[in-house]
Amino acid sequence: MFDKLFAAQQKAEEIKKRLDTISVFGEVENGAIKITATANKAITGVAIDEEFLKTADKEELEELLLTAINKAMASAEEVSAAEMQASAQDMLGGLGGMFGQ
Repeated sequence: MFDKLFAAQQKAEEIKKRLDTISVFGEVENGAIKITATANKAITGVAIDEEFLKTADKEELEELLLTAINKAMASAEEVSAAEMQASAQDMLGGLGGMFGQ
């Protein structure tokens, strides 16, 4: 029983490491602002188009940055949830014997 729980814990750590290697993106205004993050929700890059920056005011820039970041975080959440769900199904299949099934 404890072996299976330990294996499940190891699997969770593997997923976390894998999520660090998956990039997700959020962009607005046809790529004027692009945010890159990991599926573990760590921002790894911000790119702002030079031409857009010349014409944007502070308020517009702040609003669009928030929107792009939120899009990237939503994508990260989707990827993370899918990875966790797939792993949970694998783990539950492996834990079935633990409960006499």
